[in-house]
Amino acid sequence: MVTGPSALDVLDSQLTADDSASYTKGLAALEQSLDSYWKFEVVPNQFKQSLAATDDLRFQYLDEHFGVIGSWDEVVDNLKTLNANAGANERYKILFLARHGQGYHNLAHAKYGNSAWNEYWLKKNGDGTIVWGPDPLLTDLGISQAQENRAQWKIEVLNNTARDPSLIVPKKWFVSPLSRSIDTLINTWDGVVDLQEVQPLIQENVRETIGVHTCDKRSPRSVIAQKYEKLGFRIEPGFEENDIYYKDDYRETVAEHALRINRNLQEIFTTTPEDIVSITSHSGSIRAQLLVLGHRSFAVGTGGMVPVFVKATKVGNA
Repeated sequence: MVTGPSALDVLDSQLTADDSASYTKGLAALEQSLDSYWKFEVVPNQFKQSLAATDDLRFQYLDEHFGVIGSWDEVVDNLKTLNANAGANERYKILFLARHGQGYHNLAHAKYGNSAWNEYWLKKNGDGTIVWGPDPLLTDLGISQAQENRAQWKIEVLNNTARDPSLIVPKKWFVSPLSRSIDTLINTWDGVVDLQEVQPLIQENVRETIGVHTCDKRSPRSVIAQKYEKLGFRIEPGFEENDIYYKDDYRETVAEHALRINRNLQEIFTTTPEDIVSITSHSGSIRAQLLVLGHRSFAVGTGGMVPVFVKATKVGNA
């Protein structure tokens, strides 16, 4: 079942002062090189996860209608009204940031503990019993966590909108190319929407922190295409056959990951007219997304989800 964040999940969600400062410095340099860009901020008092008073270690989002404050109708009306009255340089979206369910690498990490994992096991592909690299699959628990989200989405759609139930369902889906995220999306959304119709887009920039950890090396493009295109998934243009970004001897910093996530969100807000969006990824990716969006840090357990109501303001003239 979907559980609260573990001690390891809490560790993965944390930002140091250096992480934030490095990202801010890198972002300033990037913005100076651009003719225009989106600045992101969180619209307050829409979801409980954004409130400072919400304890992320105890918060049970499935029992709290995913954290919505008030009714879904009120939040969606607010979204529609803000977009209808927005200037040419403003966009509002609700982003459902989902973490994949438990993968075999999560199981192994918990089995060996943080010290042994970081010192030895994360560079291996397995231990003779558990296989976690490259590109590990979901465990049975991970599959059930995603399916529990699906069951709750069906409840929300049926029972928590007074008018059109489909109003709260995302209209666009993005997903990491790692199998555990794609399989989580399938087990969450298949049956709520028609995946062949909505055609989730697989994107490199949504993936987990890259490098060193064998679990974060993706499968070849041909393997991903063979497994998932027949189910309705599309792969973004320019997606290389082999994982050209993964390195055995270098792992992205939090700031580098956040800058990559910023590029992804810039693209989404520029090219995606839909105002409710689902992004299925990883704990590190969600940490980076929350940093980029100006949201408080929030620990997310495997299979967890954080909705964020975002205002984006275009800076520049292009």
